[in-house]
Amino acid sequence: MPLRMRSHLSPPLTFTASLGLSIFDFSPLHLGLPTSTFSSGGPPAQHLSCSEPFASHYVAHWHCKTAMDSSIVQAQQKQQQVRVNPWACDEQEHYKRLGVLGKSSAFISPRGLRLFTRTFEPAHVFPSACICMIHGYSTDISWTFRNTGIRFATMGYAAFAMDIEGHGYSEGLKGFVPNLDFVAEDFYSFFMVQKQDPRYKDLPFFLFGESLGGGICLLLHLAHPQDFAGAILVSPMCKISDTIKPPWPLPQLLTFFSWLAPTWGVVPTKDLRPLSFKDPAKLELSLQNPNRYMGKPRLGTAREMVRVTLYLSQRLHEVSLPFLVVHGVGDVVTDPEVSRALFETAKSTDKTLKLYDGMWHALLAGECDADVDAIFNDIQKWLEEHLEKCNEE
Repeated sequence: MPLRMRSHLSPPLTFTASLGLSIFDFSPLHLGLPTSTFSSGGPPAQHLSCSEPFASHYVAHWHCKTAMDSSIVQAQQKQQQVRVNPWACDEQEHYKRLGVLGKSSAFISPRGLRLFTRTFEPAHVFPSACICMIHGYSTDISWTFRNTGIRFATMGYAAFAMDIEGHGYSEGLKGFVPNLDFVAEDFYSFFMVQKQDPRYKDLPFFLFGESLGGGICLLLHLAHPQDFAGAILVSPMCKISDTIKPPWPLPQLLTFFSWLAPTWGVVPTKDLRPLSFKDPAKLELSLQNPNRYMGKPRLGTAREMVRVTLYLSQRLHEVSLPFLVVHGVGDVVTDPEVSRALFETAKSTDKTLKLYDGMWHALLAGECDADVDAIFNDIQKWLEEHLEKCNEE
């Protein structure tokens, strides 16, 4: 079945402002901005395999079926000059020591974007399930998020991750995400390619998302409610915390200007990194990520996050798949009370909420090792219970 991409799975953000006697509607339709429709009648989704480590000294010899974008090569070479991975050792040796098979590749989405992907599998056993991973805003799959994929592989699962448009090694302006519905469909097409692989076609597929990635997981579920066996949501962005929102009337003004200059990186928010990573050493490690977007949020990206979180907060009751939510009570980036609302209002009869006192936003990358282990133990227990249910069906 061809994959049809709509400009908005969720409705566009409309800003109505009263100026004197005039009412201005700043929705894209009112302004005459395009609301295009993509269809896979254009370029088909492709998965371009790469046989050598991506972020390593083999970068100059990355043999794929298509030439890499020069900006990606430059970004990789820059990364090699600084630090190629969070462990400061050879990537493949690290995988081998942990009993993990890790590889990287390029995926061409139905709308023609070249997106960077990683796959993690256990080296010595066949995986019992597949984890479809989506990272958060401004980060990528080649730094601390990669450790989560490795962790899933050591548990006996295959894990698939992809850099969001404008993030990591994927194509697009750094930090710019003009349409999160398109991003959700990028991930859907990528995950469905994995699901069609003969090695995995009989395995259950679970969604996993951190922060904005958790919100994208919910977008995917609401658009394709039957395609995933469950979801693990880590500090999901279903609503942006009031703590980091700019004061009135800046949100209204920024929404207006976002239609005029969507790529401007001028949104006046606090630096989220010190608010996300509780462990100072892990905060320092996150700051060493050469691919992380360090600028102010771009106007179009901020508008999209507001639009989608508003949409999700109004549709929490429609969530029907089994899910586990883990959230730190001390999170000031995404609101743990919205995770509680998701748990209480979702129509799913199989749902679990874990709130961790004193923990912050970056639960799996920013807390002390003992707390990270405890959270992963909760995740593994939930997965094992739901694998048993899948096997019984």
